[in-house]
Amino acid sequence: MRFARLALAFDPDASGQTLIIGADGAEDLSLFDPERTLVVESLAHNHHALAQRGFRVATAPEGAFDTVLVTLPRARDAARARIALGAAHLAPEGAMWLDGQKTDGIESIIKEIRTLAGIAEVHSKAHGKIARVSDPTAIPSDWLQDSLSPAPGFITRAGMFSATEPDPGSQLLAAALPERMPTRVVDLGAGWGWLSAQILARPGVQMLHLVEADHAALEAARMNIKDVRAQFHWADARSFRLPDPVNAVVMNPPFHSGRDADPGLGAAFIRAAAGLLTGAGRLWMVANRHLPYEAELSSYFGEVSEIGGDNRFKLLMATGARSRKPR
Repeated sequence: MRFARLALAFDPDASGQTLIIGADGAEDLSLFDPERTLVVESLAHNHHALAQRGFRVATAPEGAFDTVLVTLPRARDAARARIALGAAHLAPEGAMWLDGQKTDGIESIIKEIRTLAGIAEVHSKAHGKIARVSDPTAIPSDWLQDSLSPAPGFITRAGMFSATEPDPGSQLLAAALPERMPTRVVDLGAGWGWLSAQILARPGVQMLHLVEADHAALEAARMNIKDVRAQFHWADARSFRLPDPVNAVVMNPPFHSGRDADPGLGAAFIRAAAGLLTGAGRLWMVANRHLPYEAELSSYFGEVSEIGGDNRFKLLMATGARSRKPR
């Protein structure tokens, strides 16, 4: 657990304001005083869980902090952007720490930082490392990065899903959608909005709900889609609900939690979709061909069929959503 590394680096009785960039909603942060700690977290479920535990939580930092702890994601460019953000909000003479798992590239990041800004100390524990940066002012400010352009008229940032081009599965799904769409649609896990834009280009749509847990991706979607029919929801798709049912859900659900494959994520999306639809509503989804979603679909829908795909992906359609209590 990361707590084992944090305990080597942080004194729970230390004073001053602390900034943590990136934190799981359930992880042990007992070393930090909630009243003196701001956690910057983009994922809706982690953000809300941390707030319920009494931490101050935001999607972007403001001001300067005596201590900055940056947790590193897998994507190298996204890790660099987090580091630069932390350095920009560190008070003079403040301490900046980098923490990450070996499998997520912490060792290569430490090696790079050592040549640029120096590393004052390193602690290894629990399959990861935590390191203090000697001179955070030497962190390149351009690591914060400009926007990427994955397709004409769209912007993204490093670290978002499929940030450099539309996902191939989403492209297959978009091509398979009916020429005329139902009136009320949900894009469950909308990302930066490419699939939503394809849905809105079809006749028939009167309202489209974009549901996305990653705040940064949803903000990109807001910039990418300027359509009065679009409504944006920063929420965990697995528990998302609307006051009234819709007659279509379209989704390309994730199936990884960190580095580990987790088909349970897609299963949770399926259950959420069934809870959003009218009985006559339709679900269109794309999934990697090896993922066993048909049984879960059959548990929540009366009719399930494969409508296309290729050697990597399968396209599934389901209707006849059943009213069932969540598991």
